[in-house]
Amino acid sequence: MYTELFEKLRSNYGIVFKNISLLEEAFTHSSYANEHLRPRNNERLEFLGDAILQFLISRYIFMKYPEIPEGKLSSLRSLIVREDSLAQFARECHFDRYILLGKGEEISGGRKRPSLLCDLFEAFIGALEQDQGLEQVKKFIDKMMIPKINSRHFLKDKDFKTSLQEKLQKEGNVSIEYRLTKEEGLAHERTFYMSIYFKGKKIGDGVGKSKKQAEQKAAEVALLKMKGKVK
Repeated sequence: MYTELFEKLRSNYGIVFKNISLLEEAFTHSSYANEHLRPRNNERLEFLGDAILQFLISRYIFMKYPEIPEGKLSSLRSLIVREDSLAQFARECHFDRYILLGKGEEISGGRKRPSLLCDLFEAFIGALEQDQGLEQVKKFIDKMMIPKINSRHFLKDKDFKTSLQEKLQKEGNVSIEYRLTKEEGLAHERTFYMSIYFKGKKIGDGVGKSKKQAEQKAAEVALLKMKGKVK
């Protein structure tokens, strides 16, 4: 399995790891490490990779968009380095094929879980920095992530909660309440059901794998209802 991963990294990104154990650590989930009595999993590298991504992306958009104020830069960064975005980058790199999972995690669909894939992508970044330095990480990000930033892909990304708030505020001061109506599923694979109430009336429902995702979906539905696109 790792032979195929090494070749993909070399051919697609020009990356050849010097310390193979770092790459193995990045692709070892805690569930696999526990089952196979391995001393290390990818959580420490994930911690490092998260900080590196925050810094490099912050620096890039700071230079790229001199006209955007601090608040909107923070919002843009959060769209780029959020769970769903990093999970998608992991899929595009085919990292999901190579993560080592415990049997229970594999059976429960961990290989497709956004939170797990986000952590994996961050762990890879951490491993790459430790193996080859920050400049190599920057080269990888330039190839993998920057084209989407330059295409304004993330600027088009909808923050439905903010859009709903702004739309309703045109009527004056508003009070929007998000209520968690139900949650179900296993502890590591929960599904959340959220409803939005405006002036005591329910205006939208949403479902998601996190509370934030369910809130965004409910806000999207509420906006579509206002436009008459859904009943």
